[in-house]
Amino acid sequence: MKSLIVYCSTHGTTAKAAHLLRKQVEGDVIAINLDKTKLHSDLELFDSVMIGGSIHAGSVQGKIKKFMKEHEDVLQRKNLGLFLCCMREGQEAHTQFENAFPHILREAAIAKGLFGGEFIFSKMNFFEKIIAKSVSGSMEEISHLDFESINEFAATFNRNNKYLPV
Repeated sequence: MKSLIVYCSTHGTTAKAAHLLRKQVEGDVIAINLDKTKLHSDLELFDSVMIGGSIHAGSVQGKIKKFMKEHEDVLQRKNLGLFLCCMREGQEAHTQFENAFPHILREAAIAKGLFGGEFIFSKMNFFEKIIAKSVSGSMEEISHLDFESINEFAATFNRNNKYLPV
């Protein structure tokens, strides 16, 4: 099985999650950060695709949205996983997940995950710091990366990741 993890990581949290996931998903797994690398591979070369992003100013990264829109037809035919890093919890986090990923891809996904988030102030610009402080009430770096959710996602993905004939 050949799998692709496509993600965007503004401050490094989603990259951490993607690389933890890459180590746990069975088979040959490649991780590509769309913020740093243009995807040159044909998605047809992969049996499965996992897509991850994070919430900034209430929305997932534009490159993730564009990737999903451009490849929606192919993604529906793949073993698909979707994950999101965000600082919200409970229903707010689920709402952010629903807003980040199109309904048709959420329905097709064999694994979905909310991986928590981090506020890494040292990597933020001035405006990001103001927003993060208003959300957290503090200027201290915070990590709520949910390792258990990453492990559960990987286990679910491995269990449901089946060979799909072309």
